[in-house]
Amino acid sequence: MGKADGPVPLEEQLCYSIYSAAMAIQRIYKPLLDDLGLTYPQYLVLNVLWRDDRQSVGAIADKLALESSTLTPLLKRLEMAGHLRRTRNPENERQVLVALTDQGRALRSEAGCLAEALLSASGQSAPQLARLNHEVRELRDAIYSGIDDWNPPV
Repeated sequence: MGKADGPVPLEEQLCYSIYSAAMAIQRIYKPLLDDLGLTYPQYLVLNVLWRDDRQSVGAIADKLALESSTLTPLLKRLEMAGHLRRTRNPENERQVLVALTDQGRALRSEAGCLAEALLSASGQSAPQLARLNHEVRELRDAIYSGIDDWNPPV
């Protein structure tokens, strides 16, 4: 298709398919996250900390492909809810460290229902979704490798 033909129809664009699939997943997750008192971005932050507690704001931002300035308000709300603590790094006062509280750690077991909801709603098996996840991550990493000064999130 040449430039004169205009853009590819929306339903044929990979970016739109990935975007709309992400929106559908978030709609499945929303009532479950509402029950936990979390937004989807807050869930992502907690997920990073559940894997590796006590990280810098910058490290969390890198893993989520966010700017630190975008992450700070999320962290403040999670701290006010009692899920995490932010403290200055005693070895580098400019760096803020984020660590889960007992309450934040306890949410991990409650959030396990999200994966079950996705499996149920999608009609896919766990191995099918794992394969798709792997393929999407490979695509993401290939795209990031072609962008100067960008690294794929972990």
